[in-house]
Amino acid sequence: MPTTQDITAALDPLLVVVHRTIERQAFSGVAIDSRQVQPDDLFIALPGEHRHGQEFIADAVSRGATGVLAQLQPPDLPEEVAFFEVNDTLAALQRLAAYWRGKHRVKVVGITGSVGKTTCKELTAAVLSSGYQVLKSEANLNTEIGLPLTLLRLRPEHEQVVLEMGMYGLGEIRLLCEIARPQMGVVTNVGPIHLERLGTLEAIANAKAEMVESLPSDGWAILNGDDPLVAPMAERTTAHAVLFGESPQCSVQGTILSTSGLEGISFRLTCGDESADVSAPLPGRHNLYNALAAAAVGLADGLSLQQVAAALAAADVPLRLRTLTGPRGSTILDDAYNASPTSMLAALDLLAELPGRRLALLGDMMELGSFEEEGHRLVGEQAARTTHVLYTLGERGRIIGEAAQAAGHPEVHFLPSKEKAAAAIREALREGDHLLVKASRVMALETVIEELTG
Repeated sequence: MPTTQDITAALDPLLVVVHRTIERQAFSGVAIDSRQVQPDDLFIALPGEHRHGQEFIADAVSRGATGVLAQLQPPDLPEEVAFFEVNDTLAALQRLAAYWRGKHRVKVVGITGSVGKTTCKELTAAVLSSGYQVLKSEANLNTEIGLPLTLLRLRPEHEQVVLEMGMYGLGEIRLLCEIARPQMGVVTNVGPIHLERLGTLEAIANAKAEMVESLPSDGWAILNGDDPLVAPMAERTTAHAVLFGESPQCSVQGTILSTSGLEGISFRLTCGDESADVSAPLPGRHNLYNALAAAAVGLADGLSLQQVAAALAAADVPLRLRTLTGPRGSTILDDAYNASPTSMLAALDLLAELPGRRLALLGDMMELGSFEEEGHRLVGEQAARTTHVLYTLGERGRIIGEAAQAAGHPEVHFLPSKEKAAAAIREALREGDHLLVKASRVMALETVIEELTG
């Protein structure tokens, strides 16, 4: 981990004053939450939405922090704790991470897209781990804070870094690329996520394209060749472009052989004259694209097609969708973490592959802007084709239900509250049923799931 000397070198332009250091003192890690501080950590006091990290310096020191980076030195800081004063702790965190990344001879893979980033990141790390020591983003630490924290975990043994990169607006992915300097960039897709902020799908595509525009000329842009807003990004980079997908124009191709619901998919992976059949524990045919993106990264980095295929087949990828036991022997598909039209349609496609009676509780999707009505209507039409019983919550969820009814769905229930939803669904579920629960995070549908599984 960085030493006091590294910190002063990295932050020289930002430092107001270094109050005290111990020459070449090394920190064991970096923490921004005092509750997560481990002995000999450097604690960085960032501003929060409700509280400032400055308020938790004493707690961090009591838990073993031996260095503090903050805007103000507290009066009772122990003499043995190194203290670095800066005007902007977030800028300091980012600059320190960029410096630390520069001290390591690693290849960095950046992954962005409207949906599927986390699964793609996990699969890419699994593929690269078959030939390299890999550091990856934990969970979905993909922001201007999370990405620097991942880079500060770099150790000499690491050869590859796989980073998820998220964004809410223009310029954010460019900033992350300036910090991480990826040699390889993956764009999974472009969809109406954050459309309310950015206005158009083209603007979202421009934000995602910052990834490929930041790549070096000897780098690799790994692009979804079946996405009409992603494939043209090949013209926006000086890096080598590789297209992945099902269509003939893609140099890394996949063909679905069979789907087994929650058990996963089987597909044929083809690159040039070589091909291999892969059975991967990835539920839903939409995960073919995440697997192909990971394969393209591995192949571009010199792994053999057989190595890639074996890694995909063995990948143990944590998925957001959870399978839970519901009332009277039913099964609940908990996908309540978040939702967009793209991910809703994919979840309904997966539900359609499952046996027995298929039910869904669907709610509002947020930040769709001008696509709001059309996005909810498309989901409703798909629900009419894939579910036997549909429950909806929220004003926007009502659009889903009305579209399903217009498409001929025989049983749609518009529910006024989560409490009513839990009661109605509990009464309806029976052995062999599968219930999908999905909506945007703000709907907090996990409370319904807790009621059904408690």
